[in-house]
Amino acid sequence: MALATRTDRRPSFARTVWDSTVGKKTVMAVSGLIMLLYLVVHMIGNLKIFFGAGEFNHYAHWLRTVGEPFMHYEWTLWLVRIVLVVAVVAHATSAYQLSRRDIRARPGKYVHKKPRASYATRTMRWGGIILGLFIVWHILDLTTGTVHSGGFQEGRPYQNVLDTFSTWYGNVVYIIAMLALGLHVRHGFWSAAQTLGVGSRTRDRALKTLANVLALLLTAGFIAVPVAVMTGVVS
Repeated sequence: MALATRTDRRPSFARTVWDSTVGKKTVMAVSGLIMLLYLVVHMIGNLKIFFGAGEFNHYAHWLRTVGEPFMHYEWTLWLVRIVLVVAVVAHATSAYQLSRRDIRARPGKYVHKKPRASYATRTMRWGGIILGLFIVWHILDLTTGTVHSGGFQEGRPYQNVLDTFSTWYGNVVYIIAMLALGLHVRHGFWSAAQTLGVGSRTRDRALKTLANVLALLLTAGFIAVPVAVMTGVVS
């Protein structure tokens, strides 16, 4: 008599975690914090433009030589890019699947919206879409130069930034995206803290304050660059 072959296999631990709502929220929180850390560093780097073309271009070159001679030219930069791509995809995927799961669980629309829901909370979905589209535009503009105005110049990021923010549409796109980023960070940081169990009754006020401060600093720091170009402070 032939032995019966067992075909049903239990899903892996990673698959079980990912399929759960808690697992998706955790992935969303961790990937969001990775991107937040990058944004803080990126903003600080952007502000070097106020020290002139030499300082800013040198910083851009340094990013490609970090880790040398152990790391080859641009290897560290590409490693950072890969981590960011993974974080963005994981964040967007978990957000989309959580949204679809929420819609399936509550197919009928509420008669009255939650009165205590903030503007940032209600616009998280659209804010995420705006930021996703902005990332694509930003890469095509200042990394590959595909949609860059004025003629993209390899190795001259200072001039490329001036070209972008010398156009009205470059400023509009960037400023709108940064305002959406501020709202996204304000709500996202708070949500991540709750998901990861950092929040508590005694720490809630401090976490909310930190979320507001981070959102404000990032928004102001990023918008300072196009404003400086528009006003002639940076030229």
